[in-house]
Amino acid sequence: MDLATVDKLLTTTRSVRKRLDLDRPVPPEIIEECLEIAIQAPTGSNSQGWHFMIVTDAEKKAQIGELYKQSFFIYARSNQEQTESQGSREHDPEQQSRVVKSAVYLAQNMHKVPVMVIPCIEGRVENAGPMAQAGLYGSILPAAWSFMFALRARGLGAAWTTLHLRYEQDIADILGIPSHITQAALLPVAYYTGEDFQPAKRVPAVEVTSWESWGNKW
Repeated sequence: MDLATVDKLLTTTRSVRKRLDLDRPVPPEIIEECLEIAIQAPTGSNSQGWHFMIVTDAEKKAQIGELYKQSFFIYARSNQEQTESQGSREHDPEQQSRVVKSAVYLAQNMHKVPVMVIPCIEGRVENAGPMAQAGLYGSILPAAWSFMFALRARGLGAAWTTLHLRYEQDIADILGIPSHITQAALLPVAYYTGEDFQPAKRVPAVEVTSWESWGNKW
């Protein structure tokens, strides 16, 4: 494999928000092509119980976008109150400020994205234990992430969002999603504007890794 290309893909697939091109159409063929790659991802017990809900209808996007915006600002207020009461734990305040501004932008413009993709999985976990929950989400999240990699390789971006799940049933009603199906995320998909992406600032892996016992460094 060309490791330089693979490593670049893995380290520069960002959650794209402000740089999503809201005006450029996304051909359905590209979505289908990326999904064919996505379904090569592993699933628990090889269940393959995934489904991908694609939304391009303007009225449905407007309804979902409004619910997402409501959920975002509820979350933002709660998060701000928690930060004020407990104090900030940000590793990089400048980077966090950029993330917050881009998140606000996305909340205000979610309804304008060319394509919404909602990765779904068969089953519910409301009354299930940790193992069942991990198995269910572990059977859809790898495919959704592979989908984002495939988009990135083709010059498109997406953002990993889950705030719509506050209104999961409302969105299920809008889209006719059956009651036994779990929505895992909401991915706004579009071409991106500007130049290439760079790796994000992260805490070094060695600082969040333990060997053999918790807290033991290599």
